[in-house]
Amino acid sequence: MNARPAPQPLSHSGLAGGPVYLDYNATTPVDTRVSEATAAQLSDLFGNPSSSHPFGEQPRAALRHAREQVAALIGARPHEIVFTASGSEADLLALRGAVLASGRPRPHMITQATEHPAVLETCHALQRLYGARVTVLPVDSDGLVDPAALAAALDDETVLVSVMAANNETGALQPIADLAALAHEHGALLHCDAAQAVGKIGVDVEALGVDLLTVVGHKMYAPKGVAALYVRDGVELEPVVYGGGQERGLRAGTENVALAAALGIATDLAARDLADGEPARLTALRDDLHRRLADGLPGRVHLNGPAERRLPNTLNVSIDGVLGHDLLTAAPQLAASTGSACHIGSHTPSPVVTAMGLDAERALAAVRLSLGRWSTLADIETAATALIKAAH
Repeated sequence: MNARPAPQPLSHSGLAGGPVYLDYNATTPVDTRVSEATAAQLSDLFGNPSSSHPFGEQPRAALRHAREQVAALIGARPHEIVFTASGSEADLLALRGAVLASGRPRPHMITQATEHPAVLETCHALQRLYGARVTVLPVDSDGLVDPAALAAALDDETVLVSVMAANNETGALQPIADLAALAHEHGALLHCDAAQAVGKIGVDVEALGVDLLTVVGHKMYAPKGVAALYVRDGVELEPVVYGGGQERGLRAGTENVALAAALGIATDLAARDLADGEPARLTALRDDLHRRLADGLPGRVHLNGPAERRLPNTLNVSIDGVLGHDLLTAAPQLAASTGSACHIGSHTPSPVVTAMGLDAERALAAVRLSLGRWSTLADIETAATALIKAAH
């Protein structure tokens, strides 16, 4: 179960000779099967997909196929997929698009405290620029939204609820289907930033009941610079880029066929991983890492986020007596992330773990260890040994 899924020019120590890579939630390596399959799009198949002459035929077909591939992974229809240049842009199209298309003079938006900045900052901008009302729901100690809190916040002016599928720091999985049903009872749309979830767990837009959903390429072994927004049939959005009518008129500009094709291939590979039991493999490795840390540092290791309701690849822990950035500095064999941000030499705790009610000491101790396609048992052994030594 711990076998490497596919050939890749990475050693178990990460990029050849480098540290063990356990920061897959930040970004993933580009799968060589993705880069090799899309190389032709950058050279031979250079035509504009909107061109009617033969040079446009293959790029147009490649774009259509990529849309089909992305749609298949999330249970959508191909014409409901809109390609964008990033997850942040997809979030902007969803939020700004829904608010401006609503026609309400004081539209009401609801999100939650541990949301990605791409959503939170867009909400603040819409509040500042267009007079939108914004409600930010609290989360519990596991980082989860209580559906009852959403029910209490919804009103007749609510046009959009935006809640992420999985948290990027803790892996916490939100009750999206329940939240979508509540939003629809009040005539509101539900947008879900699924950047961290798609490809790691099964995501089906019909089962979730979402109206808008964000997919991000560099979180699933495609290059940076490509993402997609699922837009349910019948949902009206204001365009994010005006112009020639590409992407259903929502995002004008000549399409980046190479990157769209890369995302399409990445979604095919993700579907294959899901069918082959990759989530179970990663869960076993993640839990083995947690056990090794707990055994090596008895009584000092604390899990941040839910024990069960989280991504299979994500382990966020605080170790008593050591700050997260100091821990990782003392473990150069490991590439991972802390739960704090550094500003001119001083560290502040992550808003995510702070919103969960963790005290400052535990919040500043948080580290995120996120596994992926090329994580192995050897990685886990190396990482656990390095972290235990660094924490002593």
